[in-house]
Amino acid sequence: MTTPRVPPRFIAGPPATARDLLAAQERHRLVREALPRLRAAALGWRNAAGVLMAGLVGFGLVKGRTDVGQLAKPWAVGVGGLLLVALICGACGAYLLNRAAHGPLAPAPLGTRTTRTAVEHLEVGDALRALRRGIAMTLGCTLFLVGAVAATWYGPSAKPPAVELTTPATGRLCGTVTGVGDGKLRLKTGGTTVEVATAALTQLRTVEACP
Repeated sequence: MTTPRVPPRFIAGPPATARDLLAAQERHRLVREALPRLRAAALGWRNAAGVLMAGLVGFGLVKGRTDVGQLAKPWAVGVGGLLLVALICGACGAYLLNRAAHGPLAPAPLGTRTTRTAVEHLEVGDALRALRRGIAMTLGCTLFLVGAVAATWYGPSAKPPAVELTTPATGRLCGTVTGVGDGKLRLKTGGTTVEVATAALTQLRTVEACP
């Protein structure tokens, strides 16, 4: 024979004290204020990320090369890749930060089985994950953008540097050096190559471009 199952018995616990009531009120307050506080933090991070991106872009245009076409081909391709990754990270970061600040792009649930407090509690977890990922994406965008700007500034030029020299016999010449040997410097200028004796040089300096 099987022993009949005895239903559980519920008995009243000790009466709630003033400390218990205050603790319950504090937990309720924290749950109620968690989502607005998280939204405010996400707005602050979003605005700070926007200021950082604007500052980096503005500073990058102050000096240095502004055209990747001026770089040697491998460096130009690398800079293009870095800018593409930075753009993707920036777009994802902006979306995630706005997701954390304003909520999902979906209508609010109208079910009667879930309370508003429970819905907001679940949203806190989703918004917090979006905020953390958005911050990571924004920092990644910053790093890739700084790398691209640094490579643009300090990468090798697509054109060899030009030199301007002066000798008593030839006067002032400007062009690119194609070789040095046997006491002579070979200079390509105006589509022709000129050999200049290094001992006869009276002036030699590098220039960005020949006039």
